[in-house]
Amino acid sequence: METLQAAFFLLVFVPLVNPAPPLQQEPFQFDEYDTDVSMGSLIQQDYETQSNNIIKDGTNVSLDTSLRMQGDDSELDASPTKDTNLPTCLLCVCLSGSVYCEEIDIEAVPPLPKETAYLYARFNKIKRIAASDFADITTLRRIDFSGNRIEEIEDGAFSKLLLLEELSLAENRLIKLPVLPPKLTTFNANQNRIKSRGIKANAFKKLTNLAYLYLGHNALESVPLNLPESLRILHLQYNNITSITDDTFCKSNNTRYIRTRMDEIRMEGNPIVLAKHVNAFSCLRMLPVGTYY
Repeated sequence: METLQAAFFLLVFVPLVNPAPPLQQEPFQFDEYDTDVSMGSLIQQDYETQSNNIIKDGTNVSLDTSLRMQGDDSELDASPTKDTNLPTCLLCVCLSGSVYCEEIDIEAVPPLPKETAYLYARFNKIKRIAASDFADITTLRRIDFSGNRIEEIEDGAFSKLLLLEELSLAENRLIKLPVLPPKLTTFNANQNRIKSRGIKANAFKKLTNLAYLYLGHNALESVPLNLPESLRILHLQYNNITSITDDTFCKSNNTRYIRTRMDEIRMEGNPIVLAKHVNAFSCLRMLPVGTYY
């Protein structure tokens, strides 16, 4: 019996006295683990910040694209190219051929994607339009520069825009009109400083699609010459118009001539008394709006 007890003692207790050596393990790197956790938190915070900023700014760049740009210094240092159009489409909103650059205080026309059809750049600080601004953008159909500070438009700035149908230069500081593209249907230059000498004699003659012409609140002394037959709406209110002739709207040598498309002429706010020029309106279906006595 004592022999069995001794054997049992050796089997149970001896391994506790001399345990086998433990397996070798790599030390646990708390510092590195903590760093990874911190970086993960920073990336998550940055991602959330980018999300808020992008939503606030109204841009349509993806979050993944934005984070890739921040994570790669080489991309940040590289100057943007026209192929990517990143400067404009991060500053403005680019959507399906339309570029919205409204109320962002830009001082010049930004580089545009080549497929741009509609440009809205209202209420900025643009002072000048150069011929190079649209040299490569032949797809434009509508441009709106209302509410800027434009004083000068370089010759030929719109000459290559053969598809342009609508152009607004309202609420600027123009003293003369640029050469207009041939397919315009709507032209708005209300609230500028344009005088009659700032409009060439044939400025509108070849615009055979022009239906809406807005030149109110300027400094015109006379009605522009050679208005196209296509014209439906003509706004000349609040200028300085003092004279009008029988050929301004009608044809003095053709008493049967009727302007069938003209629906509205506004001339209120001018010093001219329209009743003194009755023959000037004989071809119209309705009299212009203005002072008659």
